Amino acid sequence: MDTIIITALLVVFFGIMIGIGVYCRKHSTDVGGFVLGGRSIGPWLTAFAFGTSYFSAVIFVGYAGQFGWNFGLASTWIGLGNAFIGSLLAWVVLGRRTRIMTQHIGSRTMPDFFGNRFGSPALKIAASCITFIFLIPYTASLYNGLSRLFSMAYEGVDYSVCVIVMAALTGVYVLLGGYVATAINDFIQGIIMLVGIVAVIGSVLHAHGGLNAAIEKLATGENGGWEYASFLGADPVFLLFVVLLTSLGTWGLPQMVGKFYAIKDEDAIKKGTVISTVFAVIVAGGCYFLGGFGRLYDVSNSVAKGDFDAIIPEMLSTLPTIIIAIVIVLVLSASMSTLSSLVLTSSSTVTLDFIAPICEKKKKTLDEKKQMFIIRAFIVVFIVISAVIAIMQYQNKNMLIAQMMGVSWGALAGAFLAPFLYGLYWKKTTRAAVVTSFVFGVGLEIVQLLISMKVFSVANIPVLSFVFRNSLFSGVFAMVGGLILVPIVSLLTQKTAPTNTDEIFSCYERTATVTVTDSLGEEKKD
Repeated sequence: MDTIIITALLVVFFGIMIGIGVYCRKHSTDVGGFVLGGRSIGPWLTAFAFGTSYFSAVIFVGYAGQFGWNFGLASTWIGLGNAFIGSLLAWVVLGRRTRIMTQHIGSRTMPDFFGNRFGSPALKIAASCITFIFLIPYTASLYNGLSRLFSMAYEGVDYSVCVIVMAALTGVYVLLGGYVATAINDFIQGIIMLVGIVAVIGSVLHAHGGLNAAIEKLATGENGGWEYASFLGADPVFLLFVVLLTSLGTWGLPQMVGKFYAIKDEDAIKKGTVISTVFAVIVAGGCYFLGGFGRLYDVSNSVAKGDFDAIIPEMLSTLPTIIIAIVIVLVLSASMSTLSSLVLTSSSTVTLDFIAPICEKKKKTLDEKKQMFIIRAFIVVFIVISAVIAIMQYQNKNMLIAQMMGVSWGALAGAFLAPFLYGLYWKKTTRAAVVTSFVFGVGLEIVQLLISMKVFSVANIPVLSFVFRNSLFSGVFAMVGGLILVPIVSLLTQKTAPTNTDEIFSCYERTATVTVTDSLGEEKKD
C-alpha cells in the first residue's frame, strides 16, 4: 500500500512535467524563444525559476544534513543568507540592469555578455569553456541523495535506475518546450517544495514533542550540546564562509543570472524580487532549520565515515508514508528544476558562444534551424554525460569527480561574479581585468582541487592552509579576490577598455515624456 501511494504521486508528477513540455512546444520555434522564452516571462514564473534553480537536492539532502550537524540550529543563517543575499540583493542589484543591458547589446548568455560588453570574441569563447568545464560536474552532483530516498520507498532499486529515469524525463520536457516549459515546471516544482518542506518540518518537530522540546533535546542530548542550539553555532567563522559562498556565489552563476535575461519588464522585476525572497526564506531557511535537528537521530556511525547524506533520510524514515512520498517528489522537483536550468544553460552557451563564432570565422553561418538542432543535441549530450558521471562517482567513489563537484561552484562564481557586476555598473572595466578575474577564480580552484587530491600540501603555511581549508573557503576568496582585482587592474589597463561604453550605458538613460493630468499649485507664468 505504501509503495502504491508513492508510485501514484510519481506517475502524476511525471505526467504533468511531460504534458507541460508538449504544451510549450509553440514557444520554442526559434532560438530566442527556446533559450529565453522571448524575454516575456512574468514575475511568478521567473521568481520560482530562480529559486528552484538555486535550491536543489544537494541542499536538502547534502548541505542541510552536513551543515546542520556542524552548526546545529545556527545553520538556519545559511538559508537566511541565501534568501537576503543570494535572492533579494541579487534581484535588486542585478535584476534591472541585467535585463536592460543584455537586451541592448543583444546578449543571450553570460559568455555572450562578456563578448559583446567588452568587444572581445576571445572573452566569449573563454567564458564558454569555463562554463562547460565546471557546469558538468556541478550538474552531476544534483543526483546525490536520490538513491537513499528511493530505497526508503522501493527496496533494492538501483541508484542507476533513479538517475536514468530522472535524467530522461527532464530531457523530454526541456527538449520539447525549452525555457518556457522549464519555467512553468519550475513553478509547479516550487509549490511542491514549499508544501513539502513545511510538512516535513512540522512532522519532525511533532515527533519530538514540539519546537521547545526539540530544542531542549538538542541542547542536552547525547550528540548535542548548548552550542548546537545557540545563536551562532559551534564554528561561527566557518559558518560565515558557508553563508558567503552559497549566497554571494549565485551572482556569478550563468544559470542564475540568465533568469534576469528572460523576465518581461521592470514591474515584473519588482514583484519577482519579493516573491523570490519569500520563496528562499521558506525553502532554504526551512531546509537548514530542519538539518539543525540532525543530532537528535542515531547517525553517529555514518557521520564518522563522512557520510552526511545519511542524516536527512534517517530523519525521514520514521515519518508517515504520505510525508515520505511528498519528500521524494520534493527532492525530484528540486533536482529536476536545477538540472533543466543547467543543461539549457550549458547547451545554449556551447552552441551560441563557442560553435557559432567558430563557424563565422570559417565563413559558415548557422541559421535558426541549425542552431536549434545543435542546442537540442547538446542538451541530450550534457544530460547523458552528467548521468554517467554521477553513476561512475557512486559506483567507484572517484575522488577526482567528487572534488570537481566541490570546486565547480567556486570556480564559476570566482571567475564571473566580479567582471559581470562591474560590467553592469562601471564604464571603466577593462578586458584585461576580465581576463584577470577568469584566471584568478579558475586558478584558485584548480589549486584547491590539487590540494584536495593530495597532489601537494600547504598545511605548514598558515595563510594558505586557511585559504585552502576546503572548497568553501577558497571559493569565497576567489569571489572576494575578483571584486578587489577587477577595479585595480582596470585602472592600470585603461588602454584595453572598450571604446563604445557610452553607447552601451546609454540604455540606462532613456527618458520618457508624459502628459500631466493633475497638478497642485499655480502654474508658473512668464
